[in-house]
Amino acid sequence: MPASLPSSPPLRWLFLDLNSYFASVEQQICPKLQGKPVAVVPMMSDATCAIAASAQAKKFGVKTGTNVGEAKRMCPGLQLVLADHSRYVAYHERIKAEIERHYPIEVVGSIDEMGLLLDGRHQDEKVAVDLAHRIKQGIRENVGEVITCSVGIAPNRFLAKLASDIVKPDGLTVLHLHEMPQKIAHWQITDLCGIGRRMEPRFHAAGIHSIEKLWAATSQQLHQIWGGVGGDRFWQELHGQDLGHFATQHSSIGHSHVLAPEFRYHAQAVIVAKRLLSKAASRLRRTEYRAQGLSLSVRAEGQPLRGDAQSRLSQPLSDTFTLMRLLDRLWPEVMRQIRWSRVKKISVTLHDLQSNAEPQQLELFPELQPAKPVVLARQEKLSQIMDTLNQRYGRDSVALGFLPNQVKTFSGTKIAFDRIPKQQEFQE
Repeated sequence: MPASLPSSPPLRWLFLDLNSYFASVEQQICPKLQGKPVAVVPMMSDATCAIAASAQAKKFGVKTGTNVGEAKRMCPGLQLVLADHSRYVAYHERIKAEIERHYPIEVVGSIDEMGLLLDGRHQDEKVAVDLAHRIKQGIRENVGEVITCSVGIAPNRFLAKLASDIVKPDGLTVLHLHEMPQKIAHWQITDLCGIGRRMEPRFHAAGIHSIEKLWAATSQQLHQIWGGVGGDRFWQELHGQDLGHFATQHSSIGHSHVLAPEFRYHAQAVIVAKRLLSKAASRLRRTEYRAQGLSLSVRAEGQPLRGDAQSRLSQPLSDTFTLMRLLDRLWPEVMRQIRWSRVKKISVTLHDLQSNAEPQQLELFPELQPAKPVVLARQEKLSQIMDTLNQRYGRDSVALGFLPNQVKTFSGTKIAFDRIPKQQEFQE
């Protein structure tokens, strides 16, 4: 008798990857960009890098991280669009709402990735494929005809994400475990999520140069390559085990910004630092936390100089007034470390967070000028009032430490790979 195919676990996950998301949103909003190569950029400068590229631009080799000057040479007629992260979050919410008209979202991996954990009936391949088609059609009809997604359906989330990469753009791939590794045998090992260029030499040292060799490796081998349990987890997910997903807990809130050339002088850079701190403090209050530490980091322009300073409070707080006084103390310290050079990048972080649900007893702060507990309580209340006014009347309607028109060209909130801002943040 011929050997039967090995049993394959059920199709438990449907994974959606939105194609060229930022660029597609810009093309949807501006019809004259449709069908043209587009690069979304953080600032209008040839020295910066593209943060997204349309499908048309990708055909010329332009991708995320490509230098803008080089992208223009690679792709004649390339259209540059200044990033507007509030648009991408707004469309993200519309896309989520449309998907959930058809099936609940189990996990949002990033601004352009969502995973659906399929129940028993939807684990049938025909039913799962029909669901994928209905979601695709719903996004096209109710969100935008230019916004497409590639879908992968597989036994676990890892393989479903992998399957979504097999056909792009606008693809749909069902991946059964018994089709591995043949279905992706032509890939490089660095095409797999979790294996970057820095890890590649470790695999080569272990004699693993291909997908087939990677598939044949043992869990113990991957444990050794990773230097820990990350290798065991990768092996399990590659071989179809569903390990679920884990909630991420954050112990800090912060913002960083690469400054446009006109903001890199000391007088302008300190305003950006205050703007970043104001934003972080507002977010701290919105998430109902207090912070006991403030860190400030700056990087110099054109030279390998970096300045770092931090201050720890005697107890957690969330009022902008006290935090701004701390920043005023830290700023000269970091600037001395970079010899008062022009500033290329600033990072502000509030750390050692504590929930507001935990009891607070206001004390004096020896690091600052004496402040009575009632004054500190009043400052927190005033900070909350500022948040309310800015949400109602627009970002920086009320500001502390700078004039609103001093930062009118500073866009503020950005989408990070591991965090999607709330709509309120674009008013903070």
